[in-house]
Amino acid sequence: MENQDLIKKIASETIKIEANALNGLINSINNSFVEAVLSIFKTSGRLVVTGIGKSAIVGQKIVATMNSTGTPSLFMHAADAIHGDLGMIRQEDIVMCISKSGDTPEIKVLSPMLKQLGSKLIAMTANENSYLASISDYLVHTPCDQEADPNNLAPTTSTTLQMVMGDAMAVALLSMRGFTPTDFATYHPGGSLGKQLYLRVHDLVIKNEKPSVTAETPWKEVLYEISSKRLGATAVVDDREMVIGIITDGDLRRNFENGNFINEPKAKDFMSASPKSLDSNEMAAEALKIMRLNSISQLIVTKNGIYAGMIHVHDLLREGLV
Repeated sequence: MENQDLIKKIASETIKIEANALNGLINSINNSFVEAVLSIFKTSGRLVVTGIGKSAIVGQKIVATMNSTGTPSLFMHAADAIHGDLGMIRQEDIVMCISKSGDTPEIKVLSPMLKQLGSKLIAMTANENSYLASISDYLVHTPCDQEADPNNLAPTTSTTLQMVMGDAMAVALLSMRGFTPTDFATYHPGGSLGKQLYLRVHDLVIKNEKPSVTAETPWKEVLYEISSKRLGATAVVDDREMVIGIITDGDLRRNFENGNFINEPKAKDFMSASPKSLDSNEMAAEALKIMRLNSISQLIVTKNGIYAGMIHVHDLLREGLV
């Protein structure tokens, strides 16, 4: 129990230290921060992020976030930069160098070389009086008085501050560019996240059979239609292909149990009128929302008011939307 309490205490203290530092980071959103963001926004080049050690890992994450939100970016490791990778930088690029101290040997070698290339230089550092801060065009200050580890050595609080400041810059740029969910989908076509933003109902319905019966269809033919089309239901349509009802396999079971098939009923005798439906051009995520709200597994799909087919919750499961 003592070990459990100690673990909880240390973990809680770590979170408190980093949270307090993050609260103070708001004071670094100053004119220099604004000028740095504007320089990235206005450039015709790219944002090149560089660093070493844990700061390099943070830099890779910032680059990934920038690229996914409309700011062309690339990562250059500081150690590799001074051994040939400087060739990837163009004069119109903006370079952001991340370093807690701003005084590491690699940074001191790299910083003046970046300036010689003619690129604007942004320093993201905890040390306002560092060599990196002094040589840079813009300072993004990430003050860190205390790392979270007991020895005040392991990059913990400092890297958290760098990560959050990178997010702040990315979101500011995103807003300035008028970045929309449609733009986001363009950069995230894979996985469930992208599919929520671009996958439409017509992309799903074309893969399915199109079960349908008329109001006068005998119950045995209704059963065959539901079984053969494998969607667990069938639409009931009129002579204009307008949907007037739906019959699910659950409807069939309940009517069997109640003895309602003795007199050979037709579809109109046990269909559910005015079923839930949506247009084929709607987002697949909207179909999932309707299914959840109404606790249903199938959804009628229409196109310009005409029956176009049916989708099942399994279609959404296959696409990773559920």
